Amino acid sequence: MTPPSISPPAITETAITGPAIAALACEGLSKRYGELVAVEDVGFAIAPGQAYGLLGPNGAGKTTTISMLVGLLRPDAGTVTVGGVDLAEDPMRAKAGIGYVPQEIALYPELTGRENLRFFGRLFGLPRREVAGRIEEVLDLVGLTGRADSRLSTYSGGMRRRINIGAALLHRPQVLILDEPTVGVDPQSRKAILDGVERLVEEGMALLYTSHYMEEVERVCDRVAIIDHGRIIADGTRQELISLVGSADKVELSLDGDVDTALAKLRVVEGVIEAARTGATSIRLITEGGRYLLPSLITAVDGCATVTATQVVEPDLEATFLHLTGSTLRD
Repeated sequence: MTPPSISPPAITETAITGPAIAALACEGLSKRYGELVAVEDVGFAIAPGQAYGLLGPNGAGKTTTISMLVGLLRPDAGTVTVGGVDLAEDPMRAKAGIGYVPQEIALYPELTGRENLRFFGRLFGLPRREVAGRIEEVLDLVGLTGRADSRLSTYSGGMRRRINIGAALLHRPQVLILDEPTVGVDPQSRKAILDGVERLVEEGMALLYTSHYMEEVERVCDRVAIIDHGRIIADGTRQELISLVGSADKVELSLDGDVDTALAKLRVVEGVIEAARTGATSIRLITEGGRYLLPSLITAVDGCATVTATQVVEPDLEATFLHLTGSTLRD
């Protein structure tokens, strides 16, 4: 089955400035290893101030795609531009617009947090007179000012993730690429990372975000692409993607009383699409807007049964992903 696809966002145009330039764009990206097609004809654009999620099961082509976007891997076909600069034609200038945070911590454990940031600031070519001030800004952003002069070897996993993100932000990139930024971190660090990412996007930075945690993608990203077998099979807002599997909700009711009579009454409530008995005291309904329909459902059975428990299951990104790829995110 070929899943339906939603068109990627168009780059808007204004009368004053002309066509808006995407912070990061790729078109026709492809990569083969002999007979194996790792990535085929991948394309999308991320505007400044937009968070774009890239989801796919393991082996779907995410890592290969990201490697081509940051210039670690040369594509067999296709183009990548960063702020309008072609990565193949002017790689140093294009890469200067990217902040890349890989899954692995790319820092030196024997150095302090501040020393790591100073080292990477100099690698990015920041003038010496600016490095110290920029380090303080980044430390504040990732919430590590108080531990700046401790060795990285004493940091928790979450703190290392945060300082790793800080290193990628030193040179004020146009686009930040986060590859599984919260894997293995504590809840406090996870919250700090997500809060910081949302703040950056609000301030105008473009974001490419991959995660195995679907709720993070739903929280952070404006648009999401689902990649499988090397191709993007769907691309849209959360609601656009969810609409691919339908918009009906499931409502589970537990009842005390005459369940059969209650079932008959529930079937005729406006907004109920299907109703079926699922146990001695339980009924499952397929509804439109199940959460808002609950008062009507409770009122409908009044006199023949009492609702003792309810559960509303709304369509979500996880269900869409499962429908389109036939696998869980961690397969």
